[in-house]
Amino acid sequence: MDEGARPIGLRRIIQMNDVWATYGSGHALRGVSASIESGSNYAIVGRSGSGKSTLLRLMNGMLAPERGAVRVGYDVPDARGRRFRRTLRTIGYIPQNLGLVKNTTVLRNVLLGALPRLGAVQSALGRFPEGEVAEAERVLASVGLGGMGHRKAHALSGGERRRVAIARALMQHPTILLADEIVSELDPGTAREIMGLVSEAQRRTGLTAVMVHHDVSLALEYASRVAVISEGKKVLEIGVDGDSITDFQTGSQSTREAVEAYSRDA
Repeated sequence: MDEGARPIGLRRIIQMNDVWATYGSGHALRGVSASIESGSNYAIVGRSGSGKSTLLRLMNGMLAPERGAVRVGYDVPDARGRRFRRTLRTIGYIPQNLGLVKNTTVLRNVLLGALPRLGAVQSALGRFPEGEVAEAERVLASVGLGGMGHRKAHALSGGERRRVAIARALMQHPTILLADEIVSELDPGTAREIMGLVSEAQRRTGLTAVMVHHDVSLALEYASRVAVISEGKKVLEIGVDGDSITDFQTGSQSTREAVEAYSRDA
């Protein structure tokens, strides 16, 4: 781990208490509370515009709440704050558009994940030590892209681009992985392959995955907890253990109403 960075060792690695936040026009989130355990796979499901992506922005400090409290590890998220930037180095973030540099190679895209732990000069010049290059090649192989480092990102399929984005995030050596709709627009088989890669990385490294989904059935298949967001409120949270549902936490709607309403939408 790079000098100055501090491991996050809390049992509950992300906590939100009565959070209100605005992103764009109107209130995106209204009174949302959540507690995410270290090493878990936490899914956030909801319609477009329900506030799912806003939750991720709060977790990585890109957005501050208007009311309520957010903590990631020991810190209050603030991407501009010097203290939180050390924590931010260990948070892998995959946006909806994936954030790849389309006209450069797959290998170089993955190596960008190593920049936070390199020195200022190396980061500015984009120079990568041999050890980092070798690690990037190993990570590419682990996501099924071995031998494809020379290809340009724009020439890849949708599933391959998502594998590159996952590999780049893993090059950060993340404690937390935030992923925003990374399986949207994929066929069911490819979506499960991508989710399987995240699950395998989670088991191998112990990272905490927080993933935004639109497919409740896919979320239930892979996540240990699933939160349903509707019109900025958390209306349902489901605990999952294998094929069993262990508990429900509901808001203003009954469990049956919430599940039926979202199933129709999905």
